[in-house]
Amino acid sequence: VRLVESGGGYVPAGGSLRLSCAASGSIFSVFAPQDWGWYRQAPGNQRELVASITSSKSTHYADSVNGRFTISRDNSRKMVWLQMNSLKPDDTAVYYCNSLKQPLEWGQGTQVTVSS
Repeated sequence: VRLVESGGGYVPAGGSLRLSCAASGSIFSVFAPQDWGWYRQAPGNQRELVASITSSKSTHYADSVNGRFTISRDNSRKMVWLQMNSLKPDDTAVYYCNSLKQPLEWGQGTQVTVSS
């Protein structure tokens, strides 16, 4: 299974981006039962979990992004998305997705840069 993140870019503060994560090679029975999350890592910082979604589609967000980010998933397509609105310069980081409880090898991530 390979995780492929995409959708990052360079946006001004207040802008929006939608990140996508594809679990390439994963079969439905492996993807669907897992809880999935979006993480980010800014230069000099540890990787942090910013949003998660359970197999029953319950969601949870870090305080720093609550109300601005929305995580969603489609089991049939084996994909997870992160809609990011009202972006701030502090959101600048490389964003990754992964399974919460049975993490796979990390993908390359997608760079998000928010200008002030």
